[in-house]
Amino acid sequence: MPGAGSAGLARDAIGLREVLFQSITHMAPAAAVAFSIIVGAGFAGGALALSVLFALIACMSVAFSIGELARHLPSAGGMYTYVARGIHPTAGFLVAWGYAFAEPLGAPLLFLIFGNVVAGTLSVSLGWSADLWWVWVVIAALLVLALGYYGITISTEAGTALGLLEIVVFAALALWLIIQAGSANTPAAFSPGQAQVEGFEGVGGVFAATIFSILAFIGFEAATPLAEEAQDPKRTIRRAVVLSCLGIGLFYVFTTYAAAVFFGLDRMEGFAAFGGGNPWDGLARQVWGIGWIAVFLAVANSAIANANAAANAATRTWYAMGRIRLLPTALENVHPHWRSPVVAVWLQFVVGLVVALGLGFKFGVLPAFVLVATILTAVIVLIYIAVNVSCIVFYLRDRRDEFSPFKHLLVPLVGIVMFVPAWLTAVGIPAFKFIAKLEYPLSLAGPVVAVWYLIGVAYMGYLMVNARDRINDTGRVFEEEAVG
Repeated sequence: MPGAGSAGLARDAIGLREVLFQSITHMAPAAAVAFSIIVGAGFAGGALALSVLFALIACMSVAFSIGELARHLPSAGGMYTYVARGIHPTAGFLVAWGYAFAEPLGAPLLFLIFGNVVAGTLSVSLGWSADLWWVWVVIAALLVLALGYYGITISTEAGTALGLLEIVVFAALALWLIIQAGSANTPAAFSPGQAQVEGFEGVGGVFAATIFSILAFIGFEAATPLAEEAQDPKRTIRRAVVLSCLGIGLFYVFTTYAAAVFFGLDRMEGFAAFGGGNPWDGLARQVWGIGWIAVFLAVANSAIANANAAANAATRTWYAMGRIRLLPTALENVHPHWRSPVVAVWLQFVVGLVVALGLGFKFGVLPAFVLVATILTAVIVLIYIAVNVSCIVFYLRDRRDEFSPFKHLLVPLVGIVMFVPAWLTAVGIPAFKFIAKLEYPLSLAGPVVAVWYLIGVAYMGYLMVNARDRINDTGRVFEEEAVG
């Protein structure tokens, strides 16, 4: 790669605002509300808001655990460093292996949303062919490539501006829907009794929907790979992760409740099909008239902002893994001027296009989106569980003088208990009666995740025999080495 070097990422390049919006934009508030969460309506029906509340509680436990671990372990390795130091380097390797697979799926996931939203809207409004979704996928990929190439400062500043826009638009629409719902407002929206979808009644439907609610939260941890580029990382990363998860989580609960009470709890099973498969656009057209344009722009903007944030997290993870030789060392190269991990940026561009276009053409845009979402969630939830376990072990073993039964035991345990049913559903293991099996192509998620980890275990076995130091390096904290 011409002009590439290996002098490291840019130190102290970004502050709390940029790091916070790295997490917020990775969560893609508008796109998550408009697409990720609503998939769960087909499982939870009128109890969709309850599934979002469950996801919020579970993810807050992880956010808190990450915050506690980031106080002592600031590193671009992020969660795999926490697990390596909290449990064991082999566990850290498996987290790195999973994250290196799952995080790069975030960008193509959002490319599919962008392509579907733009092509669908132009088809309805201007008569353009909806089959041109792939053109918009390519355009989205090129935009994210440019933002990633020109460095973290430009990339995160763009994310801050884009993130604010989408939150304001959807919060305003949700408030409008609640007002318009009038007497239909009810706490029953948070009752499992409203989950009445055939085959997914009650708690089983709520947990199945929680898969896609958790998907909406994925990204609050995206601040962690920026630790080596952030100012005062031990404090900044902790605050960014917790604030993004709590703030956007409450935003999700608010907007989902608003849609449910306005649309009707007894009709929510079909919510995802409303508005021609773009229900929030349909709601906006119904109550705002021409104001639907603001919602369209917010969702399209959200998809680009999230794809950008996901690419940032993925490329920093690949950079960190290249640095310790778990992946090819070429990924360690950074641009001599922009200080971006330039090889990783180009690789993310290629992976994003191949996944989005390949699965989009094979299964269709929306089925491809749901499949990638299920795979990504299955891997990330497993990592979240490992992080919660790491928090418990790290503070019991290495920071016993700081150990708090509430912060470092009860909170992580609550998250573990709440994540397990969603993970079992995502990978298709009906270990409990209330866990329902997902249908094809979602049922492919379990085998895909299993194959990836089998390859990872085999690779780890090779490294343990021939290069064990590479596994041990998953626990290195390079930020501390640089300043100390």
